[in-house]
Parts: sequence; structure tokens; C-alpha cells
Amino acid sequence: MGRTGGKMHGAQAVRVAIVGAGWAGCAAAVGVTRLGHQVTLFEASRTAGGRARRVAASGSGQPLALDNGQHILIGAYSETLRLMADLGVDVNACLRRLPLNLQFPDGSGLKLPHLPTPLDAFVGILGAPGWSWADKLSLLKLAVSWQRKGFQCAPGLSVTDLCRGLAPTAMTSLIEPLCVSALNTPAHRACGQVFLRVLRDALFSAGGSSNLLLPRVDLSALLPDAVLAWLADQGSPARLGCRVQRIAPTASGWQVTTDTDAAFDRVLLACPSHEAARLVEDSGVAADSWLAQARGLQHEALTTVYAHAPRARLRQPMLALHSGAAEPAQFVFDRGQLGGPTGLLAFVISASQGDSATLTRQVLAQAARQLGLTTLKSVQTIVEKRATFACTPSLQRPAIEVAVGLLACGDYIDGPYPATLEGAVRSGQAAALAIG
Repeated sequence: MGRTGGKMHGAQAVRVAIVGAGWAGCAAAVGVTRLGHQVTLFEASRTAGGRARRVAASGSGQPLALDNGQHILIGAYSETLRLMADLGVDVNACLRRLPLNLQFPDGSGLKLPHLPTPLDAFVGILGAPGWSWADKLSLLKLAVSWQRKGFQCAPGLSVTDLCRGLAPTAMTSLIEPLCVSALNTPAHRACGQVFLRVLRDALFSAGGSSNLLLPRVDLSALLPDAVLAWLADQGSPARLGCRVQRIAPTASGWQVTTDTDAAFDRVLLACPSHEAARLVEDSGVAADSWLAQARGLQHEALTTVYAHAPRARLRQPMLALHSGAAEPAQFVFDRGQLGGPTGLLAFVISASQGDSATLTRQVLAQAARQLGLTTLKSVQTIVEKRATFACTPSLQRPAIEVAVGLLACGDYIDGPYPATLEGAVRSGQAAALAIG
């Protein structure tokens, strides 16, 4: 549809307030507008993107466009990629596509070749450097078993439970980093069924689904900025820097209170779960079950440590790192190879614990030991304390429908995916359809 509205004809338009311009809210705003409804998108921050947005910083006296968390996409993110293309984003220019590569600085680990799916996964496993034949056969046997079972497992199993009998090398150098990067939850606490869904879509689906898509631009420029421009073209500019203080049902719809009051027919909460729960409770609607599930979610932190050295350069744009209590980062990205300043690295700590200063100190020591980079200087450390929900076994997640005329979307809403950009986009699209 490009930059046209694609509006339906003959349907009764309603006024829809969308609270939150993260990736879910952005996807919902486009979907609702295309259905012919009138959208007002509210965002408390002055930058769209939610927990995947641009952060202004400076390094060596120069302005930098960082992110509040280093994220990647994969080829299986079909709806996200489709939406980006529909809005005129040059996907090939904004994302660097590489075969799945989870190799460590010493060259060990899994790297998939350019082959059709799922042959690439099997050949990659068989050729994994640093793995014994016992490691490789152990993983292949388990993967075939998952495939034969349709990537389904008994409820309540963790990823560790799912991998009983797997050789230790395959577990520590593939499953554990893959799990914590995809689910932002350690393997012993992560949901086995959700992990299997991610593996199915990434490794055993369409060709290129396992590819890493590394952003060459900041995360706001990757999608949210294009959404805001598109909405403005449709006559619905977003209201940035505008916090919704309260929502309340009325005889004919909803009242949304910011610095003023405004009337709407529907309200879609696309803000974080704790903020959505606050607004729902204060509204007075009967939504006890929804509130209990939203408040029952546990959260995982995500920390990104940005560091710089003039000559720092990795042998590839992204490397896995051996992690532990004293060396917490699981991955490092060379932002200089991804459109950023030369020498700027981003170290990612999924499911992070501890304070910013301690994590920064530990990561710099980890970089010195594992990468030989002894001159790195900290640029900025960003800790998102509620970056994702903890994707645990048998987790009951809130539904889209909250009350009459009140809906919610976000990566925490009930669905098959963990807290990912694709999960957020799909949730926003589903909520848009539920508006009617």
C-alpha cells in the first residue's frame, strides 16, 4: 500500500485513542487508520519506539544516536518487515542481512551456510568448529526429535527440561545464548514451548528465516519514525511528550485525560503492562482477571553497555561471548560496521542483574579478557529494568480485550511469541483488527 491509507469504504469510522507509540502502538495506529478510523496516538516520551527507541548521547565530544537497548531482527519477522516495506522503509539499506552466526571470539560456535532451510541448520551443526562429534550428533538428534513432534512439548517444561541429555557444549554455546537472546529469560526459567516456536519459525521455516538482520540505523529510524510520518500524511499527527493521566468510560465511549480531556469511541492501551494496569484500575471498569494477569507478570532487565576505543573492531559485526556471573555480556556488536562511529561497541546483557556501575566495570574487564580490548572507555550504560516479561512455562498472559471499548496490545499480550519486536508488531495488528 506504500504511503497511501488503504481505507475501507462503507464502514462506520470511530475515534480511537492509542496510548503508547512503541512498536505495538505504531503497528496498531497504521492498522486502525487503514480500517478507516480516526486515530490519535499519544506518547509520553518525545521519541517514539518504546523499549526499542533512539537515545541521544555523546562520545568524544560528538553527538551519538544510540538505542535504549541493542536489538536485532531475524528473517522470520515477516510482519515487521512487511510493515516497514509498506511504509517506504528501505529494508536492505537499514538492515544488514547475515546468515545466523553465533560464533565466539575464538571462532567456535554455530554459523549457518547459505543453503535452503532446514539444510542450512543441519550443515551448520555438522560443521560447527570447536564441537566434538558427540556434541553435534547430540544436537541433531534432539532437533530431529523436536521436528517429529511438531515443535510441541508438554506444558510446564523449561528450556533446560526440553534439552535433557544434550551435550554440555551444545547447551552452553548454542541453546543458552539463543534462549536468553530470544526470550530474555535464562534457560532454566524459560518456557520450552515458546522456545520451540521460535526455533520452528527461525530454523525450520521459509528460506532466510534464520538470517540475522542487524540495524544500520537507530531503532526509532527503523520503523517508528516512518509510522509517525505516515500518520501525519493521513492527517493524524502523533502527540509526543503527552502522557495520558487517566481514562474513564462515558455513556457514549471514553474520556482520555492528558493536559485536557478528549472524547473517544475506543481506547487501545499500547503502553507497558504496569502503565496499562494503572490506567485500567483507575478507570473503574470491571477487569479483575485482566488486571491480575497484567500485574502477575514478572519482568527481566536488559542492559546495553556502550564502549569506545579508536581502533576497536571485531572480526564480524556481532559476536557471542562466554558469559557468567562476573562476565555478564552474552553478545557484542560492532556499531562501526553497522553505520555508527568507528570503534563503538555495544555489549548486551540479557536478563541482567546488578547496578549500572558494576555491570559496566564487569563488561570492560570481560572485553579485555575475551576480546583483548584493554583501552575501551565507557560511553553510556542503559539499563531497561522492565525490558521484557519473564517468559516462563505455563505463563498466563493478558488478553487483547480488557473491557467494552477498551483493548490492549504489546509484546506481553497473549500470543505465541516472546517479548520481541515481531511479537509487538503482531499484537498491534491483531488489536487493530479487534477494533472492527
